[in-house]
Amino acid sequence: MAEKRIKVLVAKPGLDGHDRGAKVIALALKEAGMEVIYTGLHKTIDQIVNIAIQEDVDVIGLSIMSGAHIPLTRKLMEKLKELGIQDKKIFVGGVIPSKDIPKLKEMGVEGVFPGGTPIEEIISAIKASVKK
Repeated sequence: MAEKRIKVLVAKPGLDGHDRGAKVIALALKEAGMEVIYTGLHKTIDQIVNIAIQEDVDVIGLSIMSGAHIPLTRKLMEKLKELGIQDKKIFVGGVIPSKDIPKLKEMGVEGVFPGGTPIEEIISAIKASVKK
């Protein structure tokens, strides 16, 4: 029996209009054997959560370049908690100052990947977190 592929949602919340990095990551994850759903730009947290539920993803990856990573991640975590969803691993990447990484981890984020993180590191972290 074939092993179930890890299913990842790569999401661009808010007004951030830069998605080149998200597209690069999405392609790299696909090439690593994962199933990837990319939301496109300007999604609300509610839209992201609804897509994650409909697609039954294992991982929600937020790509945030706007500097709003703390409030957007907090809103995502609150929405997931409100809906009783605890089976999704959350990763955040983009322009993330190192001082904010502990805050994101405290919120329950599994992994934080500032710009320049090697793609292999991201792939390994996702595979390690989603034990199938």
